[in-house]
Amino acid sequence: MKKFLALFLVIALCLGAVSALADGYSDIEDTVASADGTYVVAFVTDVGQLKDKSFNEGTWNGVKSYAAENGLTYKYYQPANGDQATDDDRYDAMKAAAQAGAQVIVCAGFMQGTALAKAAADFPDVKFVFIDGWSLGLDNVVGVAYKEEQCGYFAGYAAVMDDFEKLGFAGGGGGTNPACMRYGYGFIQGANDAAAKLGKNVEVKFTWAYGASFSPSAELQAMISGWYENGTEVVFSCGGSIFQSITAAAAANDAYVIGVDVDQSYESKTVVTSALKGLVEGTRWAVAKAFDGTWGEIGGSAVSLGVNDDAVGLPVDTWSLEQFSVEDYEALKAAVAAGEIAIDDQAAEGDPNAKGPWSNATVLYVE
Repeated sequence: MKKFLALFLVIALCLGAVSALADGYSDIEDTVASADGTYVVAFVTDVGQLKDKSFNEGTWNGVKSYAAENGLTYKYYQPANGDQATDDDRYDAMKAAAQAGAQVIVCAGFMQGTALAKAAADFPDVKFVFIDGWSLGLDNVVGVAYKEEQCGYFAGYAAVMDDFEKLGFAGGGGGTNPACMRYGYGFIQGANDAAAKLGKNVEVKFTWAYGASFSPSAELQAMISGWYENGTEVVFSCGGSIFQSITAAAAANDAYVIGVDVDQSYESKTVVTSALKGLVEGTRWAVAKAFDGTWGEIGGSAVSLGVNDDAVGLPVDTWSLEQFSVEDYEALKAAVAAGEIAIDDQAAEGDPNAKGPWSNATVLYVE
């Protein structure tokens, strides 16, 4: 059973600081070695590209910014075989990092679990930060997860309140990635609740097709273009680099996109808002625990960060929403924080209609 720490932990996360990837992180070197070629902090990527403008890059910015600010050497490792990487490939990357002197290894993505459990057991003196992960029952591992259902809810609610009636969701991980599942399930709940508030019905096309590898593809772009051509107005892109295919389809059809993980408005004019989670500060917070003498507070457990930690939300300074105001958003966020709005986080794998029916949303599952 996953063990989650109570969220009374003092975590100073600021979405204003982590929302964009254009806030100077590109000026920080991607590798800094010691004189003997060793590295104190390491990052093992999820599938996809390091500079994916999303999950990998947001996590990496947390790693390298903390290390650079504290005079620590650091390096990233990408498992062999790209999107076809195996557990052995992931373990080999972690092993290489540990043997190169890493005292802390940050591993991104739920697929790291099996390899990370083995690496943490083999290298008990190394501390591991498991982003989008859970407790592995080992004192040298902390899982850092996020309440993606909350920021997914905000994005769906805001889109419908902004007069979008035909929405789409394209997710990564093939319908088994817990974070993407929570994003998508929250998105539907938010869209449904906003439609109910407005006394209307909305349509949500929903798919995991062509997103399993979190990579752009001609097939995904063609499918999403078809959605737009048939009336879909905005699509929530939830899967790292699949963003490239979805924004290309949106640009060709004068349509819109909702970004994920970080503020992606800097990457495409088609982006109206993004569902954010504090990857930079969440990562920095966990890595800092390994160096400030407080690892014992979190080692062996997991945290789940949400609206009450300022760890999820929407980027109010850059969104292009017109009907949904910042005041409306702040009131919605406060209601969620106070527990006045309950958001279910138990998403169904694959078809979200397994958790339906929806009162004011028709969810069309596209396999």
